[in-house]
Amino acid sequence: MGASLPPKEANLFKLIVKSYETKQYKKGLKAADAILKKFPDHGETLSMKGLTLNCMDRKSEAYELVRIGLKNDLKSHVCWHVYGLLYRSDREYREAIKCYRNALRIDPDNIEILRDLSLLQAQMRDLTGFVETRQQLLTLKPNHRMNWIGFAVSHHLNSNALKAVEILEAYEGTLEDDYPPDNERCEHGEMLLYKISLLEECSLIERALEELHKKELRIVDKLDYKEQEVSLLVKLGHLEEGGKLYRVLLSMNPDNYGYYQGLQKCLGLYAENGQYSPDEIKRLDTLYKSLAQKYNWSSAVKRIPLDFLQGDKFREAADNYIRPLLTKGVPSLFSDLSPLYDHPGKADILEQLILELEHSVCTTGRYPGREDKEPPSTLLWALFLLAQHYDRRGQYDMALSKIDEAIQHTPTVIDLYSAKSRVLKHAGDLPAAAALADEARCMDLADRYINSDCVKRMLQADQVPLADRTAVLFTKDGDQHNNLHDMQCMWYELASGESYFRQGDLGRALKRFLGVEKHYADITEDQFDFHSYCLRKMTLRAYVEMLKFQDRLHSHAYFHKAAVGAIRCYLKLYDTPLKSTSEEDDEMSKLPSSQKKKLRQKQRKAEARAKKEAEGKNEESNAGGVSKSGKRHVKPVDPDPHGEKLLQVEDPMLEATKYLKLLQKNSPESLETHLLSFEVNMRKQKILLAFQALKQLLRLNAEHPDSHRSLIKFFHKVASMPAPVTDSEKLVWSVLEAERPMISQLQNKSLVEANKNFLEKHQDSLMHRAAVAEMLYALEPHKKSEAIKLIEESTNNMVPKNGALGPVGEWTLKDCITVSKLLETIVGDPAAALRWKGRCAEYFPYSTYFEGKCSSAVPNSAYNQKGRAKHSEEQHPSADSIAVNGKLEAFKGLSVQS
Repeated sequence: MGASLPPKEANLFKLIVKSYETKQYKKGLKAADAILKKFPDHGETLSMKGLTLNCMDRKSEAYELVRIGLKNDLKSHVCWHVYGLLYRSDREYREAIKCYRNALRIDPDNIEILRDLSLLQAQMRDLTGFVETRQQLLTLKPNHRMNWIGFAVSHHLNSNALKAVEILEAYEGTLEDDYPPDNERCEHGEMLLYKISLLEECSLIERALEELHKKELRIVDKLDYKEQEVSLLVKLGHLEEGGKLYRVLLSMNPDNYGYYQGLQKCLGLYAENGQYSPDEIKRLDTLYKSLAQKYNWSSAVKRIPLDFLQGDKFREAADNYIRPLLTKGVPSLFSDLSPLYDHPGKADILEQLILELEHSVCTTGRYPGREDKEPPSTLLWALFLLAQHYDRRGQYDMALSKIDEAIQHTPTVIDLYSAKSRVLKHAGDLPAAAALADEARCMDLADRYINSDCVKRMLQADQVPLADRTAVLFTKDGDQHNNLHDMQCMWYELASGESYFRQGDLGRALKRFLGVEKHYADITEDQFDFHSYCLRKMTLRAYVEMLKFQDRLHSHAYFHKAAVGAIRCYLKLYDTPLKSTSEEDDEMSKLPSSQKKKLRQKQRKAEARAKKEAEGKNEESNAGGVSKSGKRHVKPVDPDPHGEKLLQVEDPMLEATKYLKLLQKNSPESLETHLLSFEVNMRKQKILLAFQALKQLLRLNAEHPDSHRSLIKFFHKVASMPAPVTDSEKLVWSVLEAERPMISQLQNKSLVEANKNFLEKHQDSLMHRAAVAEMLYALEPHKKSEAIKLIEESTNNMVPKNGALGPVGEWTLKDCITVSKLLETIVGDPAAALRWKGRCAEYFPYSTYFEGKCSSAVPNSAYNQKGRAKHSEEQHPSADSIAVNGKLEAFKGLSVQS
């Protein structure tokens, strides 16, 4: 480095490197300029100056200088290394790897470049290259522990765990007998546990157990040691020893559900499906009774028996479990009990039990069979539990009655208002749910969770501006909405995006959905720093788990929702493209002069409002962007806050395909993934890809209404296509002709017959009948009245839901809304849609969509006056409009679409 320079300048070059490493960039620039005065074409100095400028956010200058430096000295490994560092800072990892490889051709044994290359190979999962680079590092520096560990981990990641074990054993052979010293005992113990996990992965269970016992004294983490030991014992079939060890672990932590499950396995009393014979239930009951005597303070030992006990024994155990928690006042009791509602018959027993407890406490102030009086709050929590129970069963009238009774009993408990809000949301009255959630929020202005719950309810009710104002109460001053994005608040962005999509604002919806996608890209990038940190700190098991997690990161539910939302936005944009400026001018010219004047005034006001908002945001960010040292931290202003530029894409289907590929790779078992693939490829006229998606839909669930709809749509579309002319078209046609007989639904049947056959199979299902009606209308448009009749003849049967909840209506509010939209838009019969709304209003009296008699959409309903006041307040916020952490703050100039 700097070898071609005279001694004085060579020292200055070393100063540049040191200044870069210590982040003293101005000092480094000064030294670089001093060298370049005498040697203006010195490539390495130009490159280092560019690297320094890159750290000062002067990227264009940085790239220019580094390229000039490289041009002046192509045979310098420093120039290539710096170029790679520049690309790495911009996340251009593949280009950075090329630069590092070029640098290594010039200086093959440069440890710094090799180390940087290995980090990038781990990041990009170039595992073969990662193994080679780590081997080279170990060869060059075999006395460095991190090189041994890195080489072992590289082989493990490259699916060669046995080789990794050999490397770790070779490393242990280089250590002295008294190793490790006290300050390295934890790290060495972690390495030993990692080695044992590798042996377990290789199915060398006996050797792993032997190694574990041999190294017991050197493993510091005794809990991990015991958990690893018991896992190995169970795998070897030493169940008696395993059972004893699980009892030791339970004495350490009697609330760990995993230990109870392990003990059951050792005793031969564990079933994955939770189904046990009467004899097994009896033995399990005896086991847990003995454990309960030993660990009587444990919650788990009382809760687990509720999963396997039946009948009277279940009732007795549930009674003993619920009573103390009602007395104590535990709001999360229903969440704890809710999995039991999937067990046939248990929901009814719980209802009888809770009603009995509530009646006894209400009339006598005591539990049945008890002499001691209960505190007044016991009745409150019994009513609270009952309300949640009825909500789960879909009996919203009863749920609201009980929650109102609880509020009348103690009006100051916040959980009651939140629960009532949740009931109203399930019942379909979203504005009233938002109003209740806001009431709960105002009762405790310092509670972030209640504030977030309120924001979510407002977004579900499409009250986005009000939700935004509420959400930013807990953000830092300055550019508040960007602050929510910076905090990676994904639930907010998803709910906001879905709300904008429902309202038809595709720009803002896309902005939110793509914001979530960016968070996942950032999480992927965040793993980079851990490649060196974890090897240095020896957290090897956690590191490997983190890498596995990163590999399946995009299968997470939030990413799935964001990608689906973005694809739906692009589909809608493709179906209804934005009007060009000339088209808008043509429409304007057709309007009367009075309407033109009004429209122009409206546009000018909107532009002025947007300009004023932008100026206000800039002032806020400038005021809040001053640090203690007096330096200003200027945040980049978002050039497209409303997502308008996102809508100006030439090919929406091309953009949709990017996210579709991620879904196909990471969520292949989701019906929604292949349904979107079908929709996108049908629009792109990619017949074989659409057929591939259709086959996946039929594989996952051939009886699903959407699968049937896609099947009929596809072959109806194919039948309407012109005869094939080109060779490629003929090939596609021959593939479809060969595949069609293999689809069981279409064997020796026309599409109309297949549609009728599907109806015969699913006569009692509303959504299946709706799918059949839609396809009947598509195949035979003259049978529109018959299609409508198919839907209107559906009956809302009372069925036991999940075999557990007792008689409830089969139809769900969501399904009924979908059918209503189908009648209104696809079938195109407003009269039928109106009749359907009237019918559904009886089933869902709290639904605002169907204007049920109890909903806030009806003038005389209980919530209408409050709703009207709320709407008025949103349109014209007063000085008392929103309470902010104990202060009252006015929000002026905002309107709400409620």
